Amino acid sequence: MRLGVLDVGSNTIHLLVVDAHPGARPIPAATHKSVLRLMRYITADGAISDEGCQAILDAIASAMRVAEQEGIEELLPFATSAIREASNGPELLARITAETGVDLQVLSGEDEAKLTFLAVRRWSGWSAGDLLLFDIGGGSLEIASGRDEYPDIAVSVPLGAGRSTIGFLHDDPPTASQVDALRMHARAVLQNAVAQFGSRASGSHVVGTSKTIRSLARLAGSTAPGPGGTERSLLKRSELSDWVPRLAQLPADARTALPGITADRTFQIVAGGVVLRETMRAFGVDELEVCPWALREGIILRYLDHLG
Repeated sequence: MRLGVLDVGSNTIHLLVVDAHPGARPIPAATHKSVLRLMRYITADGAISDEGCQAILDAIASAMRVAEQEGIEELLPFATSAIREASNGPELLARITAETGVDLQVLSGEDEAKLTFLAVRRWSGWSAGDLLLFDIGGGSLEIASGRDEYPDIAVSVPLGAGRSTIGFLHDDPPTASQVDALRMHARAVLQNAVAQFGSRASGSHVVGTSKTIRSLARLAGSTAPGPGGTERSLLKRSELSDWVPRLAQLPADARTALPGITADRTFQIVAGGVVLRETMRAFGVDELEVCPWALREGIILRYLDHLG
């Protein structure tokens, strides 16, 4: 079956086309991405501006043209925090359906964490034992922990890389005081999250996923032998602590010269690094493994499970 997963996120609108069937891993066939950075379009009253709404509609229409060209048999469209939290979200969803024919499913933050955890569990396997997951999106940070395919506890906090950039890092490059303000804000928010997990996360195999974490791992991480001749991507908190201040000293357009820092992440990679470092510190994590699968793969796997 050829599936299309349309992810309307806080940073990008991403169509992933895969060839899949129950029991097999999803095989990517095509991809189409529009970088919107939707947090730029949030007005003072919490709405997405008219310009932002039109950008979303145009990006979805473009993705649907690709979906038609690729001959998808089923579309799995979903939206995350940007539309979920927008005060005009319901009106925008109705407009999207009317103008593009796409009926977006709006995921809760807990749903995001659960489905991402499912993807990470399938990728990591049962031998990984208890898992602790960190997933940094554009609008939110998801944290989940458990030993089964779905987590025992899953939380979402407003520490996404895009949100944190817009809220705290107002200059390019950001000032030291702005970075410090974000760090202290993240610590305060994470205190409540850590308290919800208690001792559940202790001793877990720690995994990070999302484009932001993968980018940071390419820049500051290392590799180790994995099963079947593959390589595992690892990221240490000490390496992150070394690189984040250096990233913060560079303007956004200069960061793309560094390994792993792509144009669609360059504006928010500093905030993502600060949030990840503080998350690892709050949970006492010295090193994590990076998983290439995340929310989109979790959506696909759940769909295939239901077919099976």
